[in-house]
Formats: sequence, structure tokens, C-alpha cells
Amino acid sequence: MSDQKGPYQVAVGQVQRVGEMLGLDQGMIDLMSRPKRELTVNFPVTMDDGTIKVFTGFRVQHNFARGPCKGGIRYHPEVTLDEVRALAMWMTWKCATVGLPYGGAKGGVICDPKRMSAGELERMTRRYAAEIMPIIGPHIDIPAPDLYTNAQVMAWIMDTYSMNVGYSVPGIVTGKPIPLGGSKGREEATSRG
Repeated sequence: MSDQKGPYQVAVGQVQRVGEMLGLDQGMIDLMSRPKRELTVNFPVTMDDGTIKVFTGFRVQHNFARGPCKGGIRYHPEVTLDEVRALAMWMTWKCATVGLPYGGAKGGVICDPKRMSAGELERMTRRYAAEIMPIIGPHIDIPAPDLYTNAQVMAWIMDTYSMNVGYSVPGIVTGKPIPLGGSKGREEATSRG
């Protein structure tokens, strides 16, 4: 058995230590240690060879106190709910530290995007977007690119969301292509930060 802590346990430990240093009540520390909402979805996607593969995806919303949640979506074979929980919490603290009016969120799909065709990635992305649609929106939770996702993935999410509500909603994601309302410099933003 390993003594190594997972990312979420590390994040909870950080909140506990800082909360104690600040003299916060344990109830407040517990509240800040737990995500507000977690969604796990299992969804089928037709692959290029005609087979159906079931993917598992997550969206964790850590905190809404400062405004809508904000955070990336990652595609990786080793994405876990534990990792997504921790990243959502850290996103809350990053936004608060620089005074942004957002809470933290994070999402992910367990997949190997390097072994998927563009068509498979599009079908998977659109299905994932449809599955998490009840808890995302420009005033609720705004996804962004992260590990192995990009402007094209954000465009598919924006299009899927917009088709479902019946009008264009560019504010549903950040990191989309410039012609769809994206920002110049977004591709380099993370590395420059």
C-alpha cells in the first residue's frame, strides 16, 4: 500500500494548514475543502470503425462565491476524479489570488486523444458537452482548454451548447478560435503565465 497522497488530499491539506494559520473556524475550512458540485458522466461514442466506446468524463465545480466557475477541460488516459477535484480547488484559489470574479472548476475525459481521429474527437467532445450542459453556462461555469484540448475543442463545445439553446453563445467557453470571438494570444497565455 502506498503512503503517497493523491492531488485532492494534497489540496485539502493545503487548505487545512492555511485555514489554521488564518484562524478560520473548522467548519469554514471544511466548506472550502469540498467541491460545491461534481458530475460524472458515462457516454457512448461511435468510433470510426463502427464500434461503440463508452467514455467517462467529469466536471467539478469547486466554488461559486466570487462568480461563475471557470476552468479547463483535459483529455488524457489517466484523468481521475481526484485530480479534477484538486485542480478545480486550485483554480478557485488562483482566481481569488488575482482578484478575478470567478470560482474554480475543472473537467476531464478519460481518453487517449493521440489515438483518436478528428472525427472521433469531435463526436466525443460534442457528446461530453451535451452531458455536462445542465451545469455549464456563461453565468454558471465557463470551460476552457487544458491538457490535450484546444481552440477546436472549445469551438465544438460552443457549437453544441449553442445548438441546444437555439442561438449563438460565445460566452460559454474561452480559448475558442478568434473568428468565433476568441482572444489573440490565448494559445500562448498559459506558458506566459
